[in-house]
Amino acid sequence: MGAPQTSLTAFVRNSIWAAKLDACELARVESEVFDRAVPAGGMVCRKGTPVEYWVGVVEGLVKISSVSAEGKPVTFTGVRAGGWFGEGSVLRSLPWGYDAVALRDCRVALMPRATFHRLLETSIGFNRFQLEQLNERLSLFIGMLESDRLLEPEARVARCLASLFNPHLYPGGGRELQISQEEIGFLSGVSRQRVNLALHVLDRAGLLRVAYGGVTVVDLQGLARYGP
Repeated sequence: MGAPQTSLTAFVRNSIWAAKLDACELARVESEVFDRAVPAGGMVCRKGTPVEYWVGVVEGLVKISSVSAEGKPVTFTGVRAGGWFGEGSVLRSLPWGYDAVALRDCRVALMPRATFHRLLETSIGFNRFQLEQLNERLSLFIGMLESDRLLEPEARVARCLASLFNPHLYPGGGRELQISQEEIGFLSGVSRQRVNLALHVLDRAGLLRVAYGGVTVVDLQGLARYGP
């Protein structure tokens, strides 16, 4: 039997920002947010299309990526279950600036743009959450830029995995993550063969434990600092 599905109500209520709303507003939000199934390889959102929703990942794993005019793909980050993304895009009136692709069968929560902006206008707590979210996202991307330009594959894999355990971006995620070596390769920009080698290096270093189909983080701070 597979793992039980997370209800949409539970997903919304377990989000950090939900605790900052009063009961009446939370109930209204719950009535406006809906979910959608996205098959593996399907598009959660497509670059160049209008931004209509703030997106939460209820189940699965989503890759945020883009393709240059020359056809070169680049992966920005991954979003695991429990995380929300697209707040920067919802704040602007511009189309999506990237693709969000389901790496496996996913279920996403969609908060309408009107709901998002109403919360910004009426909830100080929601505003505070968004500031913290954007700050965490900025720190993540700065770290990824450093990783891509300066670090060896082992460190890139370590930093990539550490980013998926950020407690603000992915609350309640625990220390275990079901993720394939191929998925880690997509997110870190490292070949599957090098991912395999990197995981065993990190395992021997006592930073994580490798299991079939996933990893368990032992030392999150060590994983985030791994490298020169």
